[in-house]
Amino acid sequence: MVGEKTYKSTTGVQEFYYATLAESGVEVTSMEPERVRFLQEITVEMPQEAVRAYGDNTTAEIAVSNGNISVTSAFHKLPAEDKQILFGLESNEGLYSFGPDDFPPYVACVFAKTSQDGTKEWVGLPKGIFMRPNISSKTKEDSVEFQNEETSAEFMDRDVDGFDKPKSVLFGIDKKGETTSRDALFQAIFGKAYPGSGAPAGV
Repeated sequence: MVGEKTYKSTTGVQEFYYATLAESGVEVTSMEPERVRFLQEITVEMPQEAVRAYGDNTTAEIAVSNGNISVTSAFHKLPAEDKQILFGLESNEGLYSFGPDDFPPYVACVFAKTSQDGTKEWVGLPKGIFMRPNISSKTKEDSVEFQNEETSAEFMDRDVDGFDKPKSVLFGIDKKGETTSRDALFQAIFGKAYPGSGAPAGV
């Protein structure tokens, strides 16, 4: 039987976390989930296409073809330390560089969509890579206008504990004051507890 449904629309987004994956792509590294503050906007595109088979001048069957998972996001500011990790940049004496040999690591990500009543919908992306962003700026005019930083990423399926088949996106909902879905999602995506929860990894 279906439990109590909620129809509260989301009004905001927050708590973007990422962590690099081990080469196997299944377990995260020893890196703890790292938060990037002041996420402004994020879009997860999950395209599907209906493929039709025809016979006798009509549709005989319909199948679904799943497209690639792509993510675009905007931050108030993406710190250089996070850029170094997400884009695989080389650094030297405080300088960070983009070059032809940049190789971004596989990462897992989590963020929360928030509702006015305190409900949070947690979204987890198990495995993907971020592409280096464009560099742009504009002159200051009469009024102050803050400029944000946009990023793009591509995600793929990954084996996730508790599921029979590889998954590309996971989500769960917590009502105000609850953390059950959050904690389960952090374990599924990162293999670690939500930062500051006090629970040991693997629990």
